[in-house]
Amino acid sequence: MFVNFFQELKSAGVPVTLREYLTLMQAMQADLAGRRVEDFYYLSRAALVKDERNLDKFDRVFGHVFKGLELLSDAAEAEIPAEWLKKLAEKYLTEEEKKQIEAMGGLEKLLETLKKRLAEQKGRHQGGSKWIGTAGTSPYGAYGYNPEGVRIGQDANRNFRAVKVWDKREFKDLDDEVELGTRNIKIALRRLRKFARTGAPDELDLDGTIKGTAHKGFLDIQMRPERHNAVKVLLFFDIGGSMDWHIKATEELFSAARTEFKHMEHFYFHNCLYEKVWKENRRRFQAHTGTWDVLHTYPHDYKVVFVGDASMSPYEISAPGGSVEHFNDEPGAAWLERVTRTYPAAVWLNPVPESEWNFTHSIQMVRQLMGGRMYPLTLDGLDRAMRELVR
Repeated sequence: MFVNFFQELKSAGVPVTLREYLTLMQAMQADLAGRRVEDFYYLSRAALVKDERNLDKFDRVFGHVFKGLELLSDAAEAEIPAEWLKKLAEKYLTEEEKKQIEAMGGLEKLLETLKKRLAEQKGRHQGGSKWIGTAGTSPYGAYGYNPEGVRIGQDANRNFRAVKVWDKREFKDLDDEVELGTRNIKIALRRLRKFARTGAPDELDLDGTIKGTAHKGFLDIQMRPERHNAVKVLLFFDIGGSMDWHIKATEELFSAARTEFKHMEHFYFHNCLYEKVWKENRRRFQAHTGTWDVLHTYPHDYKVVFVGDASMSPYEISAPGGSVEHFNDEPGAAWLERVTRTYPAAVWLNPVPESEWNFTHSIQMVRQLMGGRMYPLTLDGLDRAMRELVR
């Protein structure tokens, strides 16, 4: 069974190695997991998963390989929180649905019957209207239909009628393709970290103090500057128009970047980069910064990240006067080329799904101007972008 578990993990794309598998076997021989499936879950997850983004895949495989074992071995003690079902019924069920549940004897009867069937059932059941199984009309199980059901062992909603989703994966939001959250973005941005000790020496240097004391024969307290992320970042955000659909993702990226990078500057632009950018959208026409000034102010070692959907008229990129807001003397392409020449480490993050990029000519144009360094605004895309910046 454990070999099968290991093979299933590899098939699901979790990068487990033989060394990690042997570590898990050593831990099992030392009886670190006890006799509970839950203990084994946490032990095997700690031994086999090295990257948080693989936790959801691990949960899926673990549920597939061991869920049946857990249900059968613990059947007599299976408990469903009655309070969950009661509160969900009060909040979501219509009067007609409440009457259907009452026809069975109410929520108390529903739970009582479920516990009995867990104790009576000895194996998997396909179809039918009584046993806990799949593809039937029983109130208990998965992939079937019953207006007063309790879902057990099903990956997702089908009829949106289950009273309670029983098995919920703890780290579902850490998959590679899910919508970004601030915490997830921070995890991806950490690939760009480069620490250096700068500033005043206000942190105790324990190793230096021990060596100095041993060398001099008396207490020699030594201090050192605190370690900070020394990477310097320039963020350019496309704002307004079609980017209004992506405000949540860009706000989360901005929030995460502010906490991860001590040396960070941000500017806004609309659709394409031109001769001026700004920091406050409400004062964009009164208080703006020349793009030339940005290029001459921040050194070449800054990492540049553009965030935008690159969805616009091709003339906004290729022609003078193509801007929808003002007459630009030079095309946007000229300014993008200047930025990429000044800052060799530059990428473009696009919130539009990568599968749709070929349908928009302007996205293809911007991607070409960026030397192909355009990435989707997903965890996987952000990870690839950070890898590009640290080359």
